[in-house]
Amino acid sequence: MRTKFRGVTEREALLIEGPQGYTEWSPFVEYEDEEAAVWLAAALEFGWDALPPLHRTRIGINATLAAVAPEGIERALAPFGEFRTVKVKVAEPGQDLNQDLARVIRVSQLYPEARIRLDANGGYSVDQAIAIAGMMLENGIALDYFEQPCATIGELAEMRVKIRRYSDSIKIAADESVRKVSDPLAVAQAGAADLLVIKAAPLGGMRRALEVAAEAGLPVVISSALDTSVGISMGLHLAAALPELEFDCGLGTAAMFIGDVTREPLIAQDGYLDVRRVEVDSTKLEVFAAEDHCGDWWIERLERCYRLL
Repeated sequence: MRTKFRGVTEREALLIEGPQGYTEWSPFVEYEDEEAAVWLAAALEFGWDALPPLHRTRIGINATLAAVAPEGIERALAPFGEFRTVKVKVAEPGQDLNQDLARVIRVSQLYPEARIRLDANGGYSVDQAIAIAGMMLENGIALDYFEQPCATIGELAEMRVKIRRYSDSIKIAADESVRKVSDPLAVAQAGAADLLVIKAAPLGGMRRALEVAAEAGLPVVISSALDTSVGISMGLHLAAALPELEFDCGLGTAAMFIGDVTREPLIAQDGYLDVRRVEVDSTKLEVFAAEDHCGDWWIERLERCYRLL
């Protein structure tokens, strides 16, 4: 990766060529087999099954900024080119609210026309989340939305109620509270979010993700999990299959990698990505091939997880 992102400096993925084209299986290495098997179901669906009906041919994309110092912001965002929306990572372990605010203020200065989102990955307490939102309001910075400010559904519900005392314009988005819980609809049923951030792989595939979006009855943003362009392609097709899509999607993360598995990576142009499958390049696969012991580990993991399905 160009910049360390939530502790990740290198991304591992297993690519499979199915009858519909290449598909990706890339559960993070620390995931247990039960969780990784859900991701495998999504990969098999994208490689083997027909696509759902699509409603659009291109998707609006946000830039994504890691928790870098203010002086590193322009360099970190340069690979994204032109963009209308930027998601700023906050609540990085070892950093504080002042560092987060300095990052956000500098983004607003450098890109005054861009819509700004915050993503805390559940790292704030309710009081901290309200504090950073209040600081932004005091500095005249509007929020597109605040993604997973706190860890639990209860905390999200509490913050959503309390933040309305300061502003009725700040939207709360749920990410981990959708993909890391046994019931992805619980956060919507609890009235703890204004919109959902959905990833296809953690929910078991596009069809299940579309069911969750429909049953939740909330606006949806489609995001990636630091996928290669093959995995990004699945996210783009999911975004295209949504009947309504109000927000730019977090599917521009291929720009955060030094390399990719295709000669035509899914890098946004003028804030958009075309919905397409990716042609994998054999030369790129050789360049980025895992070492033998790592490849063996993935194949053994694949066999175990496939048996679970």
